[in-house]
Amino acid sequence: MLKVAVIGTGYVGLVSGTCLAEFGNHVTCVDVDASKIARLTQGEVPIYEPGLDVLIKSNVAKGYLSFTTDLAASVSQADVVFIAVGTPTRPSDGHADLTYVMQAAEGIAKSLNGYTVVVTKSTVPVGTGRQVEARIRQTNPHAHFDMASNPEFLREGSAVEDFMEPDRVVVGAGSHEAEEIMRQLYRPLYLLATPMLFTTLESAELIKYAANAFLATKIAFINEMADLCERCGADIQDVSMGMGMDNRIGRAFLHAGPGYGGSCFPKDTLALAQTATDLQAPATIVDAVIAANKKRRTTMVNKIVRACGGSVSGKTIGILGVTFKPNTDDMRDSPSLDIIPALQKMGASIQVFDPQGYKEGHELLPGVKWCNDSYNALTGVDGAVLLTEWNEFRALDLEKMTSLMKTPLLIDLRNVYRPKDFENLNCTYVCVGRQPLKGAAEQSEAVA
Repeated sequence: MLKVAVIGTGYVGLVSGTCLAEFGNHVTCVDVDASKIARLTQGEVPIYEPGLDVLIKSNVAKGYLSFTTDLAASVSQADVVFIAVGTPTRPSDGHADLTYVMQAAEGIAKSLNGYTVVVTKSTVPVGTGRQVEARIRQTNPHAHFDMASNPEFLREGSAVEDFMEPDRVVVGAGSHEAEEIMRQLYRPLYLLATPMLFTTLESAELIKYAANAFLATKIAFINEMADLCERCGADIQDVSMGMGMDNRIGRAFLHAGPGYGGSCFPKDTLALAQTATDLQAPATIVDAVIAANKKRRTTMVNKIVRACGGSVSGKTIGILGVTFKPNTDDMRDSPSLDIIPALQKMGASIQVFDPQGYKEGHELLPGVKWCNDSYNALTGVDGAVLLTEWNEFRALDLEKMTSLMKTPLLIDLRNVYRPKDFENLNCTYVCVGRQPLKGAAEQSEAVA
């Protein structure tokens, strides 16, 4: 049983710390935000992640998990210290901003007591582990520690499952002793025969960025194929399935839609591209993916406008879903943050329903009307847009929906439904990369 300190109680830190406690370690989660720590101590979880609240309550009750603002006390007692602070995009150049990482490194350096493994869990550019090591040694030349990199591969909405039953665990270790401690930390997963890769700090750091950039590439690629399908009469669902049956390609991330968003893909692709440029090894494919995803938002706005007859001025549009994906309250880089303001600028009134989006969305999306369920959001609208594929949007009463709308029109940007679902309904259905039974003219013009 190891003593673990996790610096940062954001998405990565809170999930990682809680799951490590579930493995039987004594974990202390540290944050400078006293109000957040107070809320966590009282059992209030600041993020929405299925199953996380139950694990937190259980491990706090068992004494395996605690929360504090006292970094020094936590680090001084720890065998392993994780740095899990934010690394947002630096507006000036696209690089990952390592300010919080380096602040954490200095705090850790001043508090180390005996041999400790310091682990970067935050997503950081290649070379960051060496920079953190140098900062700690500069701040405390007598510190007895080794560095490790342990990138996270957590999908929001299924993060607990991803941590407890991962595809793989990647560890870049700076010494044999650090590697052995990390093996001990993840022993429950080793016993389940989870694949584990032990490598260098640099390789571990790059694996994270390369993996996210490749998945983002799949999304951008299938979206361009969807545009081609609309031109030639092919069906993107069949194309995606046919591609995914090839084991070399796989089915994941081949779903056409409004483009990727969230806390990882946008900032990680930008950071990787910038790092590659700085090291004079330009990642031209990644550059193209970033540009294609940015363009995708505009393409989707045009699609909505064309489906609405060429103008949304003076019209009311119902939006189903604003978070960047289902099963999360995360709004970071969500397509909705580009699409909804663009429609408002064109004169549309917007009414919205999202099961978890209001907490962040009411500030990020000013001027929209928030509704308490799907059907309220569709009442009296001149068209509806399905933007996030929450499960409850997959089973709408289509007859009731049609009866509530002023103009029966559903623009399904996630291909949740099938054109034949609307065969006997007086409702125009517009989708992505497929030929609908109704509204074909709008569909064919969507990428014009």
